[in-house]
Amino acid sequence: MLEYQVRLSHKPRPLPSGRWLMRQRWNDLLFAHWPVPASSIAPLLPEGLEVDIFQGSAWLGVMPFWMDRIKVHGFPPIPGARNFPDLSLRTYVREERTRAQGVFCLSLDASNLLAVAAGRTFFHLPYHWADMHMEQRSERELSFSSRRRFADQPVIFKACYRGLGPSLRLAESRLGSLEYFLMERYCLFSTNRAGELVRVNLHHVSWSLEEAEAEIEQNNLAEVLGLQLPNQKPVLHYTRRLAVYVWPAERARSELVSRPVTAVAAPSG
Repeated sequence: MLEYQVRLSHKPRPLPSGRWLMRQRWNDLLFAHWPVPASSIAPLLPEGLEVDIFQGSAWLGVMPFWMDRIKVHGFPPIPGARNFPDLSLRTYVREERTRAQGVFCLSLDASNLLAVAAGRTFFHLPYHWADMHMEQRSERELSFSSRRRFADQPVIFKACYRGLGPSLRLAESRLGSLEYFLMERYCLFSTNRAGELVRVNLHHVSWSLEEAEAEIEQNNLAEVLGLQLPNQKPVLHYTRRLAVYVWPAERARSELVSRPVTAVAAPSG
C-alpha cells in the first residue's frame, strides 16, 4: 500500500499551521458548474462570508466522486471506511475580513455513515447519509447515483460521466481563467454549533483537470434548497485522482498563520 507524506516544493501555497488531521484520496471526480445570480446564494451563507463572483455570476457546483486511502493522523485505518462514494453541492466564497477565498458546501452526501458522523462532528459540514451506487464502466467513465436517506423529500442525483483526457487549454489555465477561480481554493468554510464561522484548511497539488462529458439524468440537490439552476448545459471538468490533506476545523480569524515553507501532498513509495 502506498503511504503519503508532505514533501517540500514551490507550490501551491504555504503549508497550514499545525498538524494535519486526516488524509484521503479523491477519485474520478466530475465537476459540473452553473452560473447563478449572487443574490440567490447570499441568503444561504453564514455571517462573515460573501459570495465570490466570476464574470458577474456566482457559481454552483455538483461534485460526485469516490474516496479511499483514508487515514486519521495517529490512528490505525478506520474499519469500514476503505472507500465510498461522496457527493457535494458547493459554491465559492470570500471571508469578509481577510478576503480569503474558499469553498462553502451547501450539502454533502456520503454512503458511509461513519464518514457522515465524522464530517458533522469534527468538520461541522452539512453531511447526509445517502444510498449510493457507483459503477466503473472504463478507466475514466462512471455511472453514479445517490438518493438521500430519511429526507423530507427525495434528494436525488444520477449521472453518467467520463473524462476525455488532458488538453492544452486546461494545462495552461492561469489566474483569470474560470478553472483557476473554481479550483485554486484551499479551505472549506462552515459554522459550528455555536453559529461561529469556522474554516477547514486543505492541502493538495493543483488539480489536474481534463475535459469531460456527462449525461445528468436527475439532479435536484439545488432545488431542495430553493435554488434554480439555469436552463443551460453545465461547465464540465474531470479529475482522475487527487491526494488531499485535511487540517482540524478552527474558528475563522483575521489572519491565516502559515509556516515559512511551501509544500505539496503527494504519494510516495
